[in-house]
Amino acid sequence: MREGLLVILSLIAFTSLCDTINQLFLKSAVDSLSFSPPFNTIKIFKFIFQLIIKPRLWIGLVFSLLSLCIWLIVLSKAELNFAFSADSMHYIFIALASRFVLKEKITSLRWLGTGSIIVGILLISLS
Repeated sequence: MREGLLVILSLIAFTSLCDTINQLFLKSAVDSLSFSPPFNTIKIFKFIFQLIIKPRLWIGLVFSLLSLCIWLIVLSKAELNFAFSADSMHYIFIALASRFVLKEKITSLRWLGTGSIIVGILLISLS
């Protein structure tokens, strides 16, 4: 494997990791609030205000910004088709985080899909 490819894949993995951390913080922030039907304008604005004052939301946004900065570096060094396809790593990280951090149940079919993504990333990396 070429050294440049390894660096690009590492950066893509890091941006996917930042995206995953971002999603975990956003999920945590939203789950800490109650928002149930019926929905109306007042409830929506109240929910948004409660969300804005959650530190977890802002931590998630910091990871999102970090991910964007790294992604821009990746785009400056790699072809978009390759980079975007390899960025599918975040699906793998999200599946793992959902299972082991959030304790969500993941079906065999979803694990099979996640495995397919891994195979796809390997094929793209070899091309």
